[in-house]
Amino acid sequence: MKSASSPQKILAVLNGKGGVGKTTTAVNLAAAFSDKYRVLLVDSDPQHSASWWVERSEKGIGFDLRRETDATRLADLRKVKGYELIVVDTPPALGSDALAAVVPAADYLVLPSPPAPMDLTVLIETVKTAVIPTGVMHRVLLTRVDPRSLAEALEAQNTLLELGIPACNAFIRAYKAHERAALDGASIMQWRGKNAREAEADYRRVAEEIQRDWRK
Repeated sequence: MKSASSPQKILAVLNGKGGVGKTTTAVNLAAAFSDKYRVLLVDSDPQHSASWWVERSEKGIGFDLRRETDATRLADLRKVKGYELIVVDTPPALGSDALAAVVPAADYLVLPSPPAPMDLTVLIETVKTAVIPTGVMHRVLLTRVDPRSLAEALEAQNTLLELGIPACNAFIRAYKAHERAALDGASIMQWRGKNAREAEADYRRVAEEIQRDWRK
């Protein structure tokens, strides 16, 4: 694994509301990218769900963790040494100082959201008010998609396309594997229970899409 004097990329995971799979996305993307990069996950959410998850790991999870909620330090993430990629799990509060510091410092934003109309409406407003004005590259990631009925996710993707909001072609299907991996302090890449490989494949596809964007 290569070392780096400063991060080549800062990726922030954000949504203005909780319960959308934000921390699950941050942890599993950090794990997926750690195959190729030296990764630091920064937990800037005051609830510290990512920290709780990672600190449960007995074997290590593939990346380093740092808790940081101070807006001044978050604005200076570019100065952190020794990592090629920094993934930031942000607080679910659009008006927070932490989020205001992280977004302009980021190279890429991932916005997880379930495809349900109410969740999508909130997300679209978030993109219009807090993301587009920054000019930072971004994609919506549909999460908690019912694997037995993908029509809602495809409809949501079409809605976003019509609005000119970029969305990942891949989406994250809802499996109990995600919750159980977290309880075991493991990323979905490490977990070995039911539907683990399907869940892993979803995040692998998302990571590949993001990397294609970076090469553009």
